[in-house]
Amino acid sequence: MIKRVRSWWTREDKIQPPERSIDNVPEHVAIIMDGNGRWAKRQGLPRFIGHQSGMKAVKRTTIAADKLGIKYLTMYAFSTENWKRPKDEVDFLMRLPQEFLAKELDELIEKNVQVRMMGDRKGLPSYTISAMEEAVRRTADNDGLVLNFALNYGSRKEITDCMRELGREIDAGTLKPEDITPEMLDQHMLSSGLPDPDLIIRTSGEMRISNFMLWQMAYSEMWFTDVYWPDFNEHYLYEAVAEYQRRTRRYGGLTQPDGGENR
Repeated sequence: MIKRVRSWWTREDKIQPPERSIDNVPEHVAIIMDGNGRWAKRQGLPRFIGHQSGMKAVKRTTIAADKLGIKYLTMYAFSTENWKRPKDEVDFLMRLPQEFLAKELDELIEKNVQVRMMGDRKGLPSYTISAMEEAVRRTADNDGLVLNFALNYGSRKEITDCMRELGREIDAGTLKPEDITPEMLDQHMLSSGLPDPDLIIRTSGEMRISNFMLWQMAYSEMWFTDVYWPDFNEHYLYEAVAEYQRRTRRYGGLTQPDGGENR
């Protein structure tokens, strides 16, 4: 008889995480999950195996974020540019949210996780939308970690759509151009209701943003790693958070860590 595998939520990584403070934990961490295909190629495996292994990294990272006390975790799952990939790969990627949530939704509910999605629903298959909508609906009353999937998301499109919406309000006479504020733009973004990311992580050694949360990341701290996404685990998240805690966020000012001014 095959023994039942312990809950992935309670499973521990064997790698000892680096030292980090229990204070100054980033409230919102956003991750550009990159390197699935290259990971698979390095293993001599087809690309879809890399994407499946990437789902396991989503699990591990969700667990680790919850342990750390991170309140919002945004995962860049599929960009508006990813449609350029081969059709068979896109079709496989569109099935992954359904597969992931079919396996894990009940436990996400049990662990008080709230699932959200930001992205353009037009063009997404009905089964992908249905899976996400069910997860969002069934976790709507949870008030623990917010697991936000950026799916068919592109920041330039998001900003463009925001401008069009505000333009229509101006045409209708319900808004004056001089009344537009950054706070108003925040409310029209797909991330409305979420704080801006404190920390953005990108895996696989690439050092670019790839059209991800361009408006929201104005003062985000960045952390890059050569690790491919399927190998990402608790250790690397803790390493990123520890590095975040060593930095001083000045938001354009001259504040020192002790609160004094750098003259």
